[in-house]
Amino acid sequence: MKTILITGGAGFMASNFVRHLLKKYDDYKIIIVDALTYAGSMENVPKHERVEFWYGDVRNAELIGSLVQKSNIVVHFAAETHVTRSIFDNKIFFETDVLGTQCVANSVLKNEHIERFIHISTSEVYGTATSEEMDEEHPLNPMSPYAAAKVGADRLVYSYCKTYGIPATIIRPFNNYGPRQHLEKVVPRFITSCLLDEPLTVHGNGNAKRDW
Repeated sequence: MKTILITGGAGFMASNFVRHLLKKYDDYKIIIVDALTYAGSMENVPKHERVEFWYGDVRNAELIGSLVQKSNIVVHFAAETHVTRSIFDNKIFFETDVLGTQCVANSVLKNEHIERFIHISTSEVYGTATSEEMDEEHPLNPMSPYAAAKVGADRLVYSYCKTYGIPATIIRPFNNYGPRQHLEKVVPRFITSCLLDEPLTVHGNGNAKRDW
C-alpha cells in the first residue's frame, strides 16, 4: 500500500480530493497535514481507517520532512488563497505560499524515493486573459498579492525541476466550487446572500468574466 501526503487536506479542494481517492482507490494510505486556519476544518477530514491526520504548518521543516519520508507521493494544496484578504494582509500569503512550498519542495528533494510531487498552483498566476482561450503558454501576470505569492511558489517548484530534477507536476486549476467550500468564495457567497435576501456585491464595473 502506497502513501500519499496531502498538505492542506482539511481545506475545500484538498478534502474533496481525499474523498475522491478513498472512493476510487483502495490501495492508498493518506496522510493529511493542515494548520487548521479559518479555511480548514476537521469536519472536512473524512473519518477513515486509511486516513491519518497531523496538525501542523507547512513551514515546519522537521514535521514536513518526517511526513514526506513516510510517503510515496506528495500533493501540495496548502496555501492562503483569498484575493481580497491578500490585499489587506499580504505577509502570511508570502510566508505560507512561497516559504511553505520551499519547505515541502526541499523535503521532496531530500527523499529520493518520492515518485511524484504535485504542486497545486492557480489560474490567478495568469492575471487578466490576453485571449479567450488560455493555455500554459499564456504570460504570467499576477495582479494581486495572492497571485504574486502563488507565482513565486509555482516558479520555485519549476526551478527545482530544472535544477535538481525533482519529479514535480504543476497544476493551475481555474475557479472551483462545490461541497464544503468556504462562504467567502463567490458561488457560496451569492447563494447565501440570495437565501438571506441580501444584495449581491459585484466589484468593478461588472464587465469582468470568470469560468468555473
